Amino acid sequence: MSRLLGKVALVTGAGSIGPGWGNGKAMSTLFAREGAQVFAVDINAAAAEETRSIIDDECGTCATFAADVSKSDDVERAVNACLAAFGRIDILVNNVGVVRLGGVVELSEEDWDRANAINLKSVFLTCKHVIPHMLARKSGSVINISSIAAIRYTGIDYASYYATKGAMLSLTRGVALRYAGSGLRANCILPGLMDTPLVYADVARAYDSQEDQAVIKAKRDAMCPTGHMGDAWDVAYAALYLASDEAKYVTGTELVVDGGITAKFT
Repeated sequence: MSRLLGKVALVTGAGSIGPGWGNGKAMSTLFAREGAQVFAVDINAAAAEETRSIIDDECGTCATFAADVSKSDDVERAVNACLAAFGRIDILVNNVGVVRLGGVVELSEEDWDRANAINLKSVFLTCKHVIPHMLARKSGSVINISSIAAIRYTGIDYASYYATKGAMLSLTRGVALRYAGSGLRANCILPGLMDTPLVYADVARAYDSQEDQAVIKAKRDAMCPTGHMGDAWDVAYAALYLASDEAKYVTGTELVVDGGITAKFT
């Protein structure tokens, strides 16, 4: 349990939007179990504190910070606080995201702008403020949580989600290649249909609003080749690999974690 021993991980979206395990909560907990010091950032301070409490109970190390990572000042303050607490940043995980339903005709300009700010601008801002510190140490791993919506039509009408998650892939490749010779790596994880709190908080609106969570879950499970959705731990273990030195020659790529669903549409 020491694949990240001595490393510091800054994780955005480190709390869960609802009961259960979200990707950020699972990644933060798993990283701590593997020896990392975790700096858990979330717009919801209570959600970040819940993650910290779990890590504390397991004798791990975690500090929290409340921030809106779509705002440059908040990101800069979070990065400075992480450096003050732990002295370095070895791993950056960009895990915030929102779903705004609607195609290009139906979607409001305000929803388009908000999705871009949270899903994409936040990645630009965290990289802008974190990467200089990684370059100074000639080492670092940036892990951006995208989606299979970046590469496939998922059947849900959310133009801003397709656009922002797709753009994240290109941004990540650009970061990876710009700094490939400087000891810094950047990669994306593309989760498929996942059973996380975000699904029931946001994506569920794309289904019949009268259906309960069990019905929505059954519908999504049936869509998967495995017969069931993945969960936050599937994403967390993929992130653990990319964060660890085992992935020292992996950069500029996309790791799909989807139970084979995109292979159906190749």
